[in-house]
Amino acid sequence: MTESPSTKPANGDVCQRVKNGLKPERNGLAKSLYRCHEKKSKHHGQPEEEEVNATSHHGVPYSRPYVESYEQTPMLPAVFTYMSYGILTIFGYLRDFLRYWKIERCNIAREKEEQRDFVPLYQDFENFYTRNIYIRIRDNWNRPLCGVPGAKMDLLERTSPDYNWTFVRSGRVLQDVINLGSYNYLGFAENKGPCADAAAEITKKYGVGVASTRQELGNLDRHEELEKLVARFLGVESAMSFGMGFATNSMNIPALSGKGCLLLSDELNHASLVLGARLSGSTIRVFKHNNMQSLEKLLREAIVHGQPRTHRPWKKILIVVEGIYSMEGSIVRLPEMIALKKRYKAYLYLDEAHSIGALGPRGRGVVDYFGLDPCDVDVMMGTFTKSFGAAGGYIAGKRELIEYLRSHSHSAVYASSMSPPVVEQIITSMKCIMGEDGTTIGCDRVHQLAKNAVYFRRNLQKMGFIIYGNEDSPVVPMMLYMPAKIAAFSREMLKRNIGVVGVGFPATPIIESRARFCISSAHTKDVLDRALSVISEVGDLVNLKYSRQKIQPSVARSFDDNVFEDIDD
Repeated sequence: MTESPSTKPANGDVCQRVKNGLKPERNGLAKSLYRCHEKKSKHHGQPEEEEVNATSHHGVPYSRPYVESYEQTPMLPAVFTYMSYGILTIFGYLRDFLRYWKIERCNIAREKEEQRDFVPLYQDFENFYTRNIYIRIRDNWNRPLCGVPGAKMDLLERTSPDYNWTFVRSGRVLQDVINLGSYNYLGFAENKGPCADAAAEITKKYGVGVASTRQELGNLDRHEELEKLVARFLGVESAMSFGMGFATNSMNIPALSGKGCLLLSDELNHASLVLGARLSGSTIRVFKHNNMQSLEKLLREAIVHGQPRTHRPWKKILIVVEGIYSMEGSIVRLPEMIALKKRYKAYLYLDEAHSIGALGPRGRGVVDYFGLDPCDVDVMMGTFTKSFGAAGGYIAGKRELIEYLRSHSHSAVYASSMSPPVVEQIITSMKCIMGEDGTTIGCDRVHQLAKNAVYFRRNLQKMGFIIYGNEDSPVVPMMLYMPAKIAAFSREMLKRNIGVVGVGFPATPIIESRARFCISSAHTKDVLDRALSVISEVGDLVNLKYSRQKIQPSVARSFDDNVFEDIDD
């Protein structure tokens, strides 16, 4: 890491880190609470890794090293990326001109001629990106599967006769495609084994649908058992389940917060959290991603100044964060977050959609990962769609919180109950993780996921790719930058029988398009080695090995040597 005046320790041991070559406060620690200790000097050409061994003002240290890597965007790819979008925009306006004069056929939805004077249903300018840029690479998304999305999957081949406006299935099946895109972290998305057998048995007894809400005739004994199990799994007093993960956030935040309340939201929070915050009618303020200095500044201002105009105290201050950020691969700084919320008497809402089951020695999520007390998190939210291979979500916390939500949450009052086989899938997989099935399969899968994530990430870095995120995260973003390379990388990977997910603007910053790999415990070492070999081959073909930095030896982790193993050179 290149040392500059902003990165050198001011007094020999207290330091403020720079991440991704941006402002030093982007991922800074709260100065009044924490100190960052340098292990050793960083030299030019080494990766920009952020290692934090922080101690709170209560004297409680991090239980493990916190290592995240964010290499600065190289100048040449950044320039070419801006140029690419500029050229695409110019050609987009030219094609819109040709469509307007009916020189080029228009395939987009538009108003009829007799409705020209009406308020438009379709915003032409707002859809500019979709019809002129996204449409060029649309074949890389929405690919139809015809099998279980496990470590390998079967895809239906499709072609487009009109440049991705429509697709036609050829009838050919691409078999045994290595799956690096599904959120199947613990490998429970399967059609055989104890989970599938239990779901099949419960379907024979209860059927597939409930056809009612929980408050009417849709409350099954399996629903109640699931909620008791979730509470026990998380170590809290009570929990409640919902049929949709997105609605768990978007419908419950409005029940917890309203006018006169303040929501402090991480700038990279999921769309469901953003929607829930907007629907609540609360005042929303955004802090920089995972940045404790930015959060503490907002907390101080909120307490000092109160509400706008009246300056009355806020009724409630709610901090909203995620456990693992699905686009960055970063892990929330939960120990510091809890210390701040205690100090300023705020509430903490933690979304563990990606972290529950995927982090921690027992698979209990980011709270377990840092060895913290679950009672320090006021609202624990998570989904069953990823690590448990099912659907839906949950809210967990104190009994008073759950009883309040049962009667005030729109998702609880109006939504249909969860399907019985889905409930059984969750119960069986959760008991497997907890070891209550009499085996160590669940624990072994949690440990195998941790090994796979570290192995895959470190090998990509050794190959010369720029990788974002935390070393322990199963979400591994690899930077592509230019929009054309999203399509080129995804298509070339599929030609070699590997399915990947590409992400670009507007889901990411305009110069930070990426491929997002999701690692699973179901991936064997042979599968990962095959995938790494192909990624390296395609990376050379498409010229994606942007990193010019040397890789440091991994941080020694004496506390979990049985989980993390060194990577051979």
